[in-house]
Amino acid sequence: MIYKTKGVCSSEINFEIDENSNTIKSVQFKNGCAGNASGLSKLLVGMPVDDVIKKLEGTTCGFKSTSCPDQLAIALKNWRSI
Repeated sequence: MIYKTKGVCSSEINFEIDENSNTIKSVQFKNGCAGNASGLSKLLVGMPVDDVIKKLEGTTCGFKSTSCPDQLAIALKNWRSI
């Protein structure tokens, strides 16, 4: 699924979920902080979607009210409600 982000440096997040186990298969951030996004993406593989949402939701970046991790949590919540 591709999620168009709002209010962050990354312009979109592409993620894949294993629907049998409800876990993250892959996450790729387009643009943004390459090292942080790459590290975060590697850490999330295999984690349950609900755990990722709980850990990342509400994370801010500097003066912004959101962040790339928060945007991923929003994207996963949107995916879950489909």
